[in-house]
Amino acid sequence: MGEWRAYAALFGGRLRSATAYRTSFAVELVTNAAGTLIDVVTVFVLYRAAASVGGFTLDEALMMTGITAFAFVLADLTVGNIDQLETYVRTGRLDAVLVRPLAVLPQLMLADLPLRKLMRLAVGISVLGLALGRNDIDWTPARALLLVSAPVSGAVFFGAIFVLSAATAFWWVDSGKLGHGFTYGGRDFTSYPITVYGSWFRTAFAYALGFGFVSYQPALTLLGRPDPLGLPSWAGYLSPLVALAAVSVAAVVWRSGVRHYRSTGS
Repeated sequence: MGEWRAYAALFGGRLRSATAYRTSFAVELVTNAAGTLIDVVTVFVLYRAAASVGGFTLDEALMMTGITAFAFVLADLTVGNIDQLETYVRTGRLDAVLVRPLAVLPQLMLADLPLRKLMRLAVGISVLGLALGRNDIDWTPARALLLVSAPVSGAVFFGAIFVLSAATAFWWVDSGKLGHGFTYGGRDFTSYPITVYGSWFRTAFAYALGFGFVSYQPALTLLGRPDPLGLPSWAGYLSPLVALAAVSVAAVVWRSGVRHYRSTGS
């Protein structure tokens, strides 16, 4: 119980810090929301040039974009600041985190919780709601459950990718740009039908790394569309298992990295 009180105190301190200057905080909320909105507008711009992209209409693609926007922003809001780990390692600030009687990962997550990104979450939910309104979905209990589980599983998956990419800093301090290729690059990859990508890239990113199960497969199942790439319709329900696998790998790499870390002595 004492540990949870400590985490609550960390969160409370971060909340007070973020809202100390309310006007600045409000401006940051709006500008951050604009970032996600621009990503969505890009999809509309793409479809102005063609009625169908990769065999999918704008409304169908919006389903994938909406799931991704919701999932990624939720992960970024809760875990995304973990990419500051390389700064902690380089400057030796991680030493202070390690000597506290609390788990390292939750401390880093709460140390700089990006509450300014809350409006991005609202945008992501709105885009998913727009996609649901523009598509004629044959609702069943399984699809209703999938609508809830897909964004949550996607958020867990992206959270694991954030942790994995950040953990490489234990071995290679300047790994941030490489990690962004999988976190933010993964967001961009999953915002569109994976049929638009080349076969080797699609195989590596969508199936070997699991990004195809963030939004593409769940969207197909929600829409009742067969997969043009040949996977069965139940593949859309595999998102929680793929997310669990990603979390397992991230946990192993994270623990190994913490054990590998050597203090800077500063």
